[in-house]
Amino acid sequence: MRNNVKRNIVIITVLLFVCVAVYLNWSYNNKWGTADSDLVNAEDMAMSGAEDEYMSALEGEEEGTATIETDPVSDYFAEARLTRQQSRDEALKLLEIAAGNENASQEVIDSAMDEIAVMATWSMQESQVENLLLAKGFADCVAFINDDRITIAVPAPMEGLSEVEVARITDTVTSETDFTLAQINIIEVKNEE
Repeated sequence: MRNNVKRNIVIITVLLFVCVAVYLNWSYNNKWGTADSDLVNAEDMAMSGAEDEYMSALEGEEEGTATIETDPVSDYFAEARLTRQQSRDEALKLLEIAAGNENASQEVIDSAMDEIAVMATWSMQESQVENLLLAKGFADCVAFINDDRITIAVPAPMEGLSEVEVARITDTVTSETDFTLAQINIIEVKNEE
């Protein structure tokens, strides 16, 4: 009876973490209030520049076939997030199978449920850190958390990140997680072009 209560508490905790992560993601992606006119103008200019590049690429190609070059830095972040999610999903499947096995001991079930709760916490913290870094002016980023380390990958100019940018990253990580400065690894993703 006591093991079932503990198991139910862990399941409720995991569901709560997932709900909080979904809410935080939603709230960070939905800005309330009035739009910043400078930001809107900058986005409009960037979009018109992208449209001009697209049209010139279309006009420059022969026989109606056009190719649009993608930004390798943006591709890196999208691929990193996809890989992180696929790895987590695979690990969660294995843990759910272990926890759901009829022949599993209570220790195995408890251990699997604890790991699921830890992964939910990591996912929530990664999302919080990424959203805050985007809000603090970074063009893109991806966070990876494991047992004793957090790695943050951010786009960087060829000369590297400034001390102010590194301080913004470390301040965000230390304020949102329990990681210390020694546990933070920052990867500068530079565009080779």
